[in-house]
Amino acid sequence: MEINVKNIAFDLDFHPSNQLVAAGLITGNLFVYRYAEDSEPQRVLKVRAHGESCRAVRFINEGRVILTGSPDCSILATDIETGSPVARLENSHEKAVNRLVNLTETTVASGGDEGCIKVWDTRQQSCCNSFQVHEEYITDMTFEPDSMKLLGTSGDGTLSVCNLRSNKVQTQSEFSEDEPLSIVIMKNGRKVICGTESGTMLLYSWGFFKDCSDRFTGLSPNPVNALLKLDEERVIAGTENGLISLVGILPNRIIQPIAEHSEYPVERLAFSHDRKYLGSISHDSILKLWDIDSLLEGTGKKVEGKSAADSDDDDDDDMDMDADDVLPKSSKGTKRKSNGGAQGLDTTSDFFADL
Repeated sequence: MEINVKNIAFDLDFHPSNQLVAAGLITGNLFVYRYAEDSEPQRVLKVRAHGESCRAVRFINEGRVILTGSPDCSILATDIETGSPVARLENSHEKAVNRLVNLTETTVASGGDEGCIKVWDTRQQSCCNSFQVHEEYITDMTFEPDSMKLLGTSGDGTLSVCNLRSNKVQTQSEFSEDEPLSIVIMKNGRKVICGTESGTMLLYSWGFFKDCSDRFTGLSPNPVNALLKLDEERVIAGTENGLISLVGILPNRIIQPIAEHSEYPVERLAFSHDRKYLGSISHDSILKLWDIDSLLEGTGKKVEGKSAADSDDDDDDDMDMDADDVLPKSSKGTKRKSNGGAQGLDTTSDFFADL
């Protein structure tokens, strides 16, 4: 299923319960489409969200509101039914808002080009945590709810772990010349995978974030712009050459191309709420919805990838997090330079006052 969004899309997100998909465009527009298996997708909402491009899109409040972030430094909350603005925070970051991610039912996180990660509490109607941890733009973020850890990757070549309980930066990896672009949590919370600019995938063991424990080079030399967790052992990767691949990392290192979006880079991937469709966007102005069952059909035919190590053992010398910060073995995992401290509550923000 293809949707012509008329221009380059930077991000997409699916509604948490309905057959709606949103796209943020380079023009600053936000488009929302209703899709169905046996009919053409219909655009149900068009909003001129920002004066500059719309880089980040996320549904919140059980899908009643959609957030967008932009290089104009603002975050806009839009009512999904009426298309009316609910609230706008004009100076949410010092520089462009690059990423948005859902945390809990009442909190979301944003990442800016200045390297700052902020957490917004919809109940307190303000920014409740601010982590000035990176020196360059935030490339991706993911959240581990059991331990309340927010992981971020940055153009400064590092991975950070922010503890939302203590409001502190827990740890930060050593610098890597291979810029991390995407991140997912695997193996029931025991492994973290980062896709990089060179196409190498960096594997970290939970609690040992100073340096990666393994590298998987099967997608090189194509940058891994997007990663999406399929299950505890496999991810779906979107790369610079326009391919979408199924990558088995743990325990078997395999790569199986399953789709080609276009000749342009795959920028973002997302699952529909029922995991029936995989959404992908690129620079071809087409939002594609792939039937997951069809994509995975025949993936038993595997292509061996290259790995820098054959073992999945944790042989790190020193743990860089406290013992009580290690995820318990019963954890379910998610579907989905110097350490900086958390700054105080931003009482000037009333972003969610009307939510």
